[in-house]
Amino acid sequence: MTIKAKLSIFIFALVAAILVLNISIYYASTSSDLSNRAKQQMNVIAKQVGATVEATQQSRRYMEESSGVMLRNAAIAAKERLSPRIDRVTNEELARLSKELGVGHITLWVRKTDGDIVAAKSSDPEELGQSSRTWDYWFTAFNQLFDDRKVTIPQGQKLDHFWSGPINFATSNPEHINKWGYYYDGTTDYIINPFIDAQQFLDYEKTAGTEAVIAKIMRDNKDVLDITGFDPRYFGKEKIIKYKKGKPVFNLDVRDVVFGSYRYSDPSDGSYILQAAESGETIAVQKKIGGTRVLKSFIPVSGPDLSYVIGFSFNGESLRSQVNRQLVLQVIISSTLLAAALVASYLLAGFMLRPVNRILATVNEIAVGRFGSKLEIRSKDELGLLSSRINAMGDSLQHYTSRLKESAEELRSTKQYLESFVNHTSDAIHVSDLEGRVTQVNRAFETMYGWSEEEILGKALRNVPEELEKEFGDVWDTVLAGGAVADLETVRYAKDGKPFDVSLTVSSIRDEAERIVAVATISRNITARKQTEEMLRRSEKLSVVGQLAAGVAHEIRNPLTTLRGFVQLQQQQGSIPPAYLQIMLSELDRINYIVSELLIFAKPQADRFRLAPIADIIRDIVLLLDSQARMNNVRIETRFSEELPDIRCEVNQLKQVFLNVLKNGMEAMPDGGVLFVEAYRAPRDGGVVVRVTDQGEGIPEEHLARLGEPFFSTKESGNGLGLMVSQQIISNHKGTMRFESKLGEGTTVELRLPSGSEE
Repeated sequence: MTIKAKLSIFIFALVAAILVLNISIYYASTSSDLSNRAKQQMNVIAKQVGATVEATQQSRRYMEESSGVMLRNAAIAAKERLSPRIDRVTNEELARLSKELGVGHITLWVRKTDGDIVAAKSSDPEELGQSSRTWDYWFTAFNQLFDDRKVTIPQGQKLDHFWSGPINFATSNPEHINKWGYYYDGTTDYIINPFIDAQQFLDYEKTAGTEAVIAKIMRDNKDVLDITGFDPRYFGKEKIIKYKKGKPVFNLDVRDVVFGSYRYSDPSDGSYILQAAESGETIAVQKKIGGTRVLKSFIPVSGPDLSYVIGFSFNGESLRSQVNRQLVLQVIISSTLLAAALVASYLLAGFMLRPVNRILATVNEIAVGRFGSKLEIRSKDELGLLSSRINAMGDSLQHYTSRLKESAEELRSTKQYLESFVNHTSDAIHVSDLEGRVTQVNRAFETMYGWSEEEILGKALRNVPEELEKEFGDVWDTVLAGGAVADLETVRYAKDGKPFDVSLTVSSIRDEAERIVAVATISRNITARKQTEEMLRRSEKLSVVGQLAAGVAHEIRNPLTTLRGFVQLQQQQGSIPPAYLQIMLSELDRINYIVSELLIFAKPQADRFRLAPIADIIRDIVLLLDSQARMNNVRIETRFSEELPDIRCEVNQLKQVFLNVLKNGMEAMPDGGVLFVEAYRAPRDGGVVVRVTDQGEGIPEEHLARLGEPFFSTKESGNGLGLMVSQQIISNHKGTMRFESKLGEGTTVELRLPSGSEE
């Protein structure tokens, strides 16, 4: 694809992105604006409904209070016309009196001996015999009238000797809604209860009250689906249902929906209503109910005598349709602008790329080696600057090309020198790829290992002893992780299968991006050096054995004396008790053990590494040196921590090390003293630390660094080979030896060895 096409597409994509972003912002802002307008509209309607509810409630309250006063007057008038004793009043008399006083009916209530209050006489036969025991606060009001001549409960209208309950369904006929009044001043033995039909109050709500206003609002606003008045005290709670004449009836004074319609209900409305009532703020949510997207708002309305939450259900689909119409218009306008931008960007790109094409032609000339081509600089803008830099680049390339030819000749000479160095060094060098296949060898490799270059290239080098496979894998992992291994002393096989000792240096080879692409290994044959070290080790071992001779002779003399005494006893008595024979066998075992330990140091041993407890190795050496220590007035104290891990070692070599270290400590205390030997687990790596501390004169600080050098010793008769051999043994065990000393206080030798689990 050409730059012209790319530039045109880029400009087109940029304009398209801007237009899409503009449409998205417009869509979001329009949706938000329409939603806010709908909320504002609902808030206005809520205030209007709230004002209507307040006015309606005031009117209804005035009508009910007026009716209550009228019922009280009727009750007082009835009291004047009726006998004060219930048994002297007849139902027919009450029927005539109801018509005269202009009330629906009159009922007389009396208190029974069991505490119940029942309708004893009434102008309405259906009222007779009714019990008020289950009428909640109505029953409380009746008792207060009988007991105190006044009512104090919060419900209903309270006047002097009079109480009027809220409008409700009649118990005697649930299809009737009545307004009742109850009068008792103590002059009669009954409560006078006139009541009237209250359907007129409900009709007022529908024709001129809140319901009428809501119906008009919904007719004028087609997108308003529901306007509902909720009472948060009762909404969501179990409804109180009473059965009157076998018919379930809801109490009118505990309604959850006070006015309006509630067709678009949702189970979560209860929590929103309670939240709006408690916070005093409008709660707006969107729901999908019956396939219709509904925007719901719950607006709290409070007045002197009411506290409602007005719920509005707004048709969200109408908002969406308005937004979609605006969106289609925006898309049409943006598509037109986008097509114009595409044409304009194509023409603009062609005009802008003319100087670039001239520059491209000159660069092509330089690319084929014609560095003398020059560009004409026509402007001082970025393209003019680019033209001048291309001219300078051509001159520089011409200069550097000649220098590159000279450098190539030098590199060829250096390569020949390096190849000569690699092929004539005495160390074997071979390079392997990351899969272990050999890719390059030198002549020393062919001489040392026996494989020719043709035999080994492209193949894996199989010359690692089986017991060293894990060691080889660890080295390989270390190098591939970016590390290097130097002077690793190990064993390898030659082509003929013979093992020999080598010192390996293994490192990685990286490319320009610092990625590891190969592994280089340098091998040095150290068989002769190993043989020399073994000779030194044997020589030192024999020297130690010679020094132990006096101590061993003294140690053996003691059990021999015991054996001689028992033999003489045998000659004298002719028999020896079994207990004495057991002692003789024990003394013989002791002599055999001491001689066996001495032979371990005297004869050559094969290097066989195995797991062994370090504490047992040290105890064997302490037992071997015990007689010599007593002769030199030295006491050896050992302290071993619990749960010391086993170590992988060559036991005889480690015994030689501990023998050298303990003998040096004893010889450092010619006047006697205590030689401390302690062993514990290393806190960091889990290995074993052995510390040997004497109470001698100490070693000067300047001599500490030279300890272990051949033929350097702080003893008059020493040659320094003992410590050198000991350090070599510890190094072969992958451990360390360190010295600490203070003049006049003593010397500490610290040995660190890895545990068997670390191998």
